[in-house]
Amino acid sequence: MKSLYITGYRPHELGIFNDKHPGVPVIKKALENQLRILIEDGLEWVVISGQQGVETWAAQVVLELKNDYPQLKYSIITPFLEQEKNWNEHKQETFMHIVSKADFVTSVTKRPYEAPWQFIEKDKFIIDNTDATLLVYDEENEGSPKYVLRLIQKYMEQHEEYELLMINAYDLQMVAEEMQQGDDW
Repeated sequence: MKSLYITGYRPHELGIFNDKHPGVPVIKKALENQLRILIEDGLEWVVISGQQGVETWAAQVVLELKNDYPQLKYSIITPFLEQEKNWNEHKQETFMHIVSKADFVTSVTKRPYEAPWQFIEKDKFIIDNTDATLLVYDEENEGSPKYVLRLIQKYMEQHEEYELLMINAYDLQMVAEEMQQGDDW
């Protein structure tokens, strides 16, 4: 696998309303653990759409991993232009930071927000142009990731080589316990 789409929950879907929430380092560590394995197996590109939550945290993890794996690249493919326009200042600053460090940035529709179909087209485009998706999602806690999961499952019916990797609540609980026992706290 050369390219990986990472997506999942928005922060509010997890009850996370600031960067100091104790769940953020757990999610980031789970992403890091998975990414290290994939990089060792030849992963070259991580693709996100720049959404808040899992995707932003993934970009932050990739930036940290670039210290150990300078060959790793990431791209941000937004659904539309000015995605961050209505976000608060802190979220806009975080977004602009990850955009400034990205190896490639573009928008699928090349125009501002018009309708929800732009999110679907973005997911279809990214899935069609990656080898796998790493989805932070737990079927017990539905949320926005269920829509991308359905698209991936449908895509996999025609493209058997496409891989779906998931980080669920159990995985996050295991990481949290390891962090409590280890030096990571």
